[in-house]
Amino acid sequence: MTELSRRVLMVAYHFPPLAGSSGIQRTLRFVQHLPAFGWQPLVLSANPRAYERTSDDLSADVPPGTVVRRAFALDTARHLCVSGRYIGAMARPDRWVSWRFDAVRQGMRLIHEFCPQVIWSTYPIATAHLIGAELHRRSGLPWVADFRDPMAQEGYPSDPLTWQSYKRIEANALQHAGLSVFTTPSAAAEYRKRYPGSAGRVQVLENGYDEETFASSSSLALGGALTPGATTLLHSGIVYPSERDPTQLIVALSQLQASGAISPSTLRVRFRAPVAEDLIRRLAADHGVSGLVEVLPAIPYKAALGEMLRADGLLVMQATNCNAQIPAKVYEYLRAGRPIICLADPAGDTAGALRATGIDAIAPLDNVEQIAALLSRFLRRDGVAPISLPRSESVSQASRRGRAQVLAGWLNHMSGWQGGPDREAS
Repeated sequence: MTELSRRVLMVAYHFPPLAGSSGIQRTLRFVQHLPAFGWQPLVLSANPRAYERTSDDLSADVPPGTVVRRAFALDTARHLCVSGRYIGAMARPDRWVSWRFDAVRQGMRLIHEFCPQVIWSTYPIATAHLIGAELHRRSGLPWVADFRDPMAQEGYPSDPLTWQSYKRIEANALQHAGLSVFTTPSAAAEYRKRYPGSAGRVQVLENGYDEETFASSSSLALGGALTPGATTLLHSGIVYPSERDPTQLIVALSQLQASGAISPSTLRVRFRAPVAEDLIRRLAADHGVSGLVEVLPAIPYKAALGEMLRADGLLVMQATNCNAQIPAKVYEYLRAGRPIICLADPAGDTAGALRATGIDAIAPLDNVEQIAALLSRFLRRDGVAPISLPRSESVSQASRRGRAQVLAGWLNHMSGWQGGPDREAS
């Protein structure tokens, strides 16, 4: 770390060796790419004991010499429960609220030791914004609150006390953070309307894909078809029972199978690391399509990218109650260059983002007839109405490096740096 480096203290729960969440990519790739634009990250994360699952497959992507401090943290549901129950207050705003206390202590030590110019904290673990807010209050340093997605929403969180906790955290951040950042235009618009006095400090910085990681994964795409002789449609990542409900997709598969349009020898729908394995298997069994549906465990990140590159098609699912969100996986799908099937509200941001890249294979997640028609179109071999691929220029604009350059420009402005947002560090 050179004496001329500007430093940003990054408060993030999601960081290697955490496994099982695509949310880890946002912070990790900023940490990788910000140094090229003159910013040295200091990472404040949680002790790995707080993670439900860990893996070392991304640890090598953390640049050598990066300062990473781990604060004491417990998962209330795993470490502080008795007979399967725990006190609700010990899990508000989230199950990792214990992280807050030592993280503030460790964060102040980092501030005194390395003198960062800006603090950055990132949701979806709400405790990260509690930590960022307290470090900002104690140090007076400017603060970027990276929300990614909306926090307090209608009906979410369902527990009223947790909802109130979320509301207080977001209101405090919108009032005191120099920037509040969201990953979609609709989320940013919602918060500009919700907090009009802070509207000028609300920005959009989308997720993206990491070109370097894709390049190093290209050899993994050379293994041939995922299912020899059959077409494979891949959903890579978590399936949420409400936000990504696969029920109508399974019903559509059942209808197509009953009509003779598909069979296990012609189509496989693969769910990689969906978490909701039991739900998917039960739905497939109930509708008689177990032969069409594969549920497979998590694999290392680069192997997952290689699988995307080999798939015949890539599946996105997003319910209407997430219209202001775009799954981070979408950007990796774009880079993979495979046909994309989008099951989402055509009026939502997920469909809008894909439509802007030239993708037109879009149907509502809850409409069996339209899903069946889209799958039939996907499987056609006569060249009629093929599934379009994303435009190359749209893909190149979505790299993580480009997103880091935008963030660096904001950090320059907030810290009073006059070097210019587009100048790479030598």
